[in-house]
Amino acid sequence: MSEQVKLGYIGLGNMGAPMAKRMVDWPGGVTVYDVRTEAMTPLAEVGATLADSVAHVAAADIISVTVLNDEQVRTVVAELAAHAKPGTVIAIHSTISPETAVELADQLQPKGIHVVDAPVSGGAGAAEKGQLATMVGASDEAFALVREPFEQWAALVIHAGAPGAGTRMKIARNMLTFVGYAAACEAQKLAEAAGVNLQDLGNVVRHTDKLTGGPGAIMFRDDMKPLEPEHFLYEPFLHTRGLGEKDLSLAVALGEATGVDLPLAQIALKNLAAGLGVPHTKE
Repeated sequence: MSEQVKLGYIGLGNMGAPMAKRMVDWPGGVTVYDVRTEAMTPLAEVGATLADSVAHVAAADIISVTVLNDEQVRTVVAELAAHAKPGTVIAIHSTISPETAVELADQLQPKGIHVVDAPVSGGAGAAEKGQLATMVGASDEAFALVREPFEQWAALVIHAGAPGAGTRMKIARNMLTFVGYAAACEAQKLAEAAGVNLQDLGNVVRHTDKLTGGPGAIMFRDDMKPLEPEHFLYEPFLHTRGLGEKDLSLAVALGEATGVDLPLAQIALKNLAAGLGVPHTKE
């Protein structure tokens, strides 16, 4: 199969670029596109074919999409659908609303185009090494088509269920991460009030996290005061806040839709920003 199947990749950011890079040795080749020319150049240097538009990528058989949000996903999928042939698989790796994945899959099914949601977990480092986990919401037919290509960058490829199921699984996984982060912030406040050195506490937590996994990834602060913009953690924690609030909001919404009460996720959503030291400013 791999000798005939042509791959495409749209969106070459922190995750998309290393994932696409691991596809360049695929026998059928990979065509990549990003609105930023400078993002495509490193892929060309390792053997990828560069596209000049989203429509150009639509000639591929399996097309991965890693863009920012639901709106961008809808825009890219609409343009691909206008040019793709029946049998094409469009795989959405962005973390979006599960309703978006289901809606797009239903819209394009009559055209013979498969839309699958395949969010990933593990971070850019795991993408570089081909060690990501991906949770795939797809029909049995579509999953059989994407499994081997996805194994170029994923060590764990899970068939979560029908379209939308991959995103629901990713939401649950990310909720756990950011609830843990909010708990880590609370633990640091307690330690600070009790006269404990926060750097030492962070070292202990990260040491044991290596053995058990946990929230030590954010425990690098000297105190629990709000961070100044010039602090080395300010920009990374702004990024973490954005991801966390998006993912926790998705989890709370999914809980409401399924009738599941998620008090810890709600508290984490409320307290994460302030706990990280990057509270929202009041206008």
